[in-house]
Amino acid sequence: MASKDVDTITGIETTGHEWDGIKELNTPLPRWWLYVFYATIVWSIAYSIAFPTWPWLSGYTKGVLGYSAREEFSERMTALDASRAAWKDQIAAASLQEINDNPDLLEIANAGGHVVFVNNCAPCHGTGAVGRPGGYPALVDDDWLWGGTLDDIYTTIKHGIRNTQDDDARLSQMPAFGADDILTAKEIDAVADHVLFLSGQRPDNAEGAQIFADNCAGCHGEYGHGDQAVGAPNLTDQIWLYGGTKQAIVNQITKPRQGVMPSWHNRLSDEEIKEAAVYVHSLGGGQ
Repeated sequence: MASKDVDTITGIETTGHEWDGIKELNTPLPRWWLYVFYATIVWSIAYSIAFPTWPWLSGYTKGVLGYSAREEFSERMTALDASRAAWKDQIAAASLQEINDNPDLLEIANAGGHVVFVNNCAPCHGTGAVGRPGGYPALVDDDWLWGGTLDDIYTTIKHGIRNTQDDDARLSQMPAFGADDILTAKEIDAVADHVLFLSGQRPDNAEGAQIFADNCAGCHGEYGHGDQAVGAPNLTDQIWLYGGTKQAIVNQITKPRQGVMPSWHNRLSDEEIKEAAVYVHSLGGGQ
């Protein structure tokens, strides 16, 4: 019988394996660790039998307990919808002003409206509704193209702006004064100076003032305060959708960009549109 090889430094028996003079000590795992390991193997087998586990050719093993995470989620959502039903019914039956005047309904509507806004509106208007460059207006100020009352906001959300989905979408059209040769480049330059004067940024241009009166005042008003009935922006407040530099204004007069907002009444329920309108109105810019 071969004698055991014992390491002279540690006094522990070796496995007999040696690499470049380095010997492997025979130090088995602790018994408690092995028992835990064996228990996890038994547990995994039991779990794979009890619950859905293994992929199969046409699906997966269902498990003897018949558990389904999808069904559990569906049941929880059904229960959640049932718990909200009473509030939803009250919001559906109430007018926007009644919701706004009822602290309890207002709290529920704002919570629901925030979710609707984040999921549907934030990609354009920003998470905090502060707007984005390129024609996406901020909703936290008091500058509204189509009005900032509860009813105005509701109508804008429901039908949208300049879309082809809804015959009742809000619609306005600024002429392409340069691209359609309505005004010359010199005249556009002059009226841009007058627009900057209206917002207090430079001295007036008499020629531009006359051109503005003849071509722009019909929508923007004599003094450039805009007209929410036709979606004409206020030109005096230095809030610009497409930039407030002279070149940006010249570009907009020459060939205007026209923003589009989708209609939401085919995507959201009327209760959700009400909630979104109340939420936007509560952000600080509602009239």
